[in-house]
Amino acid sequence: MSRAPENPEIDGSESPHEESVLRSIRRITRAIDLYSRKLVSSCDLTGPQLACLRELARLGELPTTRLAAAVSLSPATVTGILDRLEQAGLLERQRPESDKRCVMVTLSAAGRDALRHAPPLLQDGFTQRFRALSAASQSQLDRALQEIVAMMEAEELDASPLLIPAEEPARSASGSS
Repeated sequence: MSRAPENPEIDGSESPHEESVLRSIRRITRAIDLYSRKLVSSCDLTGPQLACLRELARLGELPTTRLAAAVSLSPATVTGILDRLEQAGLLERQRPESDKRCVMVTLSAAGRDALRHAPPLLQDGFTQRFRALSAASQSQLDRALQEIVAMMEAEELDASPLLIPAEEPARSASGSS
């Protein structure tokens, strides 16, 4: 009498592409992690911190909520990032007399200097190469990645378009955690 496998969904017959796809996913996650570590060691900034500084340089003085929207992170997350950047002297926050509920954020001279010495964000190179693809190739990649997200049951996970690890390294601007 033949016994059914404990997990009938795993029958031992691997697709010829299964291992290659899994390795590719692992390479992507490792590339993001390694870049994040390199960023912290080279300029003492995390990816989200660098993204906030870049948006402030690009857009000028902003309310915290607008900065959060610009970097596709929650206002609570951005508040923590801004706390560390302000402590490091890379930005300044002020409450306008006209509306004390609003917090305006601006880059400091030290923040502008840090940006001049910071490497580009990981997604900058990716975006440039992705845009060079045909519309059909872009669509095909998008569909394939959406299928992978579904296979990993990750559709409900919130994610920004920043290529950063889910958990940033503990060290951040000026060594603060």
